[in-house]
Amino acid sequence: MTLRYGAEAALFFVFMALFRLLGLDRASALGGWIGQTVGPLLNADRTARANLAAAFPEKSAAARDAIRMAMWNNLGRVVAEYPHLEKFSPHGPDTRITVTLHSNFTVDKAQGQAAMFLSGHLANWEIMPILGNQLGYEGATVVRPPNNPMVKRYIERQRGLNGPTAQIAKHNAVRRMIAMLKGGKVLYMLIDQKNNEGLAAPFFGRIAMTTPAAAALALKMKAKIFIAANRRLDGARFHVTVHPGPDFTPSGNETADIQQLTELLTARIEQIVRDDPAQWLWIHRRWPTAKDQAQMAKAAGA
Repeated sequence: MTLRYGAEAALFFVFMALFRLLGLDRASALGGWIGQTVGPLLNADRTARANLAAAFPEKSAAARDAIRMAMWNNLGRVVAEYPHLEKFSPHGPDTRITVTLHSNFTVDKAQGQAAMFLSGHLANWEIMPILGNQLGYEGATVVRPPNNPMVKRYIERQRGLNGPTAQIAKHNAVRRMIAMLKGGKVLYMLIDQKNNEGLAAPFFGRIAMTTPAAAALALKMKAKIFIAANRRLDGARFHVTVHPGPDFTPSGNETADIQQLTELLTARIEQIVRDDPAQWLWIHRRWPTAKDQAQMAKAAGA
């Protein structure tokens, strides 16, 4: 395992050094070319094809292929932009992040009180916590760390250059997340990945196992919810639209409230993806496979 991690890290750092040397714009462009050249050759491309066919049966094969190729281009750019995360900011002469704040939202509305900024794997998903940090919100990013410890340390360091230095691993993180919210700080979370231990919520017309953590924390801590829609504009530039969370009044039935709020949040993410599907990462195994369904049925009957 150590040898494998070492070999993986060596290759990773060679590419990071190259991307750093090229500068942000050329690195992003090269990463995009690599993504759309290599991505379609990977097994994950079959997942993307299947997901797009199920989500958009009304679209032609050519239209779905265009979305898929744009997705691979974006993913390659995301990887190539990691050595340059400190350059992304809504401030300064070379503004690379623009933002729209909806419904009379102002910067101070979420400062000093429990709040959660929720999104999905859209455009470069590192932009949301960077933007929040640059706007003055103190908080933590909830992350799934890479398995490789050497790559993990590098990614953590890069995220902390311009975004929150506090990073909370998803697993076994509830206490730290509650502590952050209790302290009047914010959490940045991506809520679009499959969680077989989660709740069943509709997503693109199919049941998807979804994390209940965001809904449960928001209800328990009475935290404000904001939804961030991130879009890549041209090259390494982004626009983030911040929406208020869904209108929701708890009924007092904790189980039912978490289920309903999880469904509402999932529906909001779906709408953002539908608005510009090329921005989303379609290679997720987001919906249960037949094997997953059999395991869940067995667990339910145990």
